[in-house]
Amino acid sequence: MAQVLEFKLPDLGEGLTEAEIVRWLVEVGDVVAVDQPVVEVETAKAMVEVPCPYGGVVTARFGAEGTELPVGAPLLTVAVGEAADGARPSGGAGGTDTARTDNAGDGASGREPAAEGSGNVLVGYGTSQAPARRRRVRSAAPAVNGRPRPPEPVRETRPAGSPQGASGAATGRTASADGPVPVISPLVRRLARQNGLDLRELTGSGPDGLILRADVEHALALQSATAQDRTDTATGTTAQATAVPSPAPAASPGRAASVTRVPLKGIRGAVADKLSRSRTEIPDATCWVDADATELMRTRSAMNAAGGPKISVLALLARICTAALARFPELNASVDTGAREIVQYADVHLGFAAQTERGLVVPVVRDAHTRDAESLTAEFARLTEAARAGTLTPAELTGGTFTLNNYGVFGVDGSTPIINHPEAAMLGVGRIVPKPWVHEGELAVRQVVQLSLTFDHRVCDGGTAGGFLRYVADCVEQPAVLLRTL
Repeated sequence: MAQVLEFKLPDLGEGLTEAEIVRWLVEVGDVVAVDQPVVEVETAKAMVEVPCPYGGVVTARFGAEGTELPVGAPLLTVAVGEAADGARPSGGAGGTDTARTDNAGDGASGREPAAEGSGNVLVGYGTSQAPARRRRVRSAAPAVNGRPRPPEPVRETRPAGSPQGASGAATGRTASADGPVPVISPLVRRLARQNGLDLRELTGSGPDGLILRADVEHALALQSATAQDRTDTATGTTAQATAVPSPAPAASPGRAASVTRVPLKGIRGAVADKLSRSRTEIPDATCWVDADATELMRTRSAMNAAGGPKISVLALLARICTAALARFPELNASVDTGAREIVQYADVHLGFAAQTERGLVVPVVRDAHTRDAESLTAEFARLTEAARAGTLTPAELTGGTFTLNNYGVFGVDGSTPIINHPEAAMLGVGRIVPKPWVHEGELAVRQVVQLSLTFDHRVCDGGTAGGFLRYVADCVEQPAVLLRTL
């Protein structure tokens, strides 16, 4: 007899507590193999395809595309083992026999996960042996009103009855807050999703509390009759217009409809939380200096003229950063507020700000202090391409000890960047442009750049920060200074 195992959203990386379902890669009734990707989710860090540690037949999916789930919430259930009966929920759409046949033909792989488990491991997510902690039990009789539902039913077990729903839309049972929704038809799900209706709030009139299309239509009719503060639109979707009721009767509908509310979630939400925490916890200060980058640009041109891979300006600035941190290690640190200690790091894991269509991300170059300019150029290019494609892993977005922010690519000269918490400092680099500059006692047009350093005043005083920034400026103006440490 098949076992129905529940696969929960795993911990996808450091500090990530939720993820949004972007695209389901499997349907209910599909046969999946061990470690087959089943869903694509978007975290605050990246887009991730989540593999399933079990092989068998998908019996339920929790959450529609666009739904945000916390870590540990159920993603789907899989029937593993012999799936002769119950491979799909009763009353399912056509194709049940096909799913059973496919699963029976794959019987060996369907039983292996319970014994051997998955070989694919995400951060904080092991798949050693499939826990057989749930089993599917079918009720002998349909739901009967007035009989109380157990306080915490097993998700795969259909209880004998349930109380009347609050809306009184139908008889049957109400879906639990975190369990499967008793809906089979994708048309019913689509109808509810298009009208912003939460199926968990409905009780089904079908067998075993199954939610039918008539239940959804009845609930929508009640919703339209009672929610008079909503503005009806031609498409039937009113979420934008009703996100905030008019603050006063005098407000015209046209003004209310012009208000747009954008949820702070995904990358935007993660950036907001991290920057707010940085401003709240870190007493930062900023110092800046203009530097003549003419010699740095000439040096880069000479390097590239010698043949081989082209060296980027960012790589040269990163090489200067790592040399400066070796002289001023106080800035390659963080503050442990609980222990009231400053934690200094021997290795430099250099983050760099990258703007993508999904928002701002900070990929991390591991062991940047051990890399030369050519290696840094290649790693910057690889991580930037992955950031734009949305394929960065959580490991490539965490663990930085210092950040380099090249906001000059936006055509601006200066900024006072916010520290990337929990780091202790960030170097900002403006655009490199021709400007009048006194060079060797004469006025000349030189390539000038503005450098700024934002630092945590708890880890050092202004003298250390000023010394770091001055050393960086000296290396920009005279790259030969770096030869002392090469």
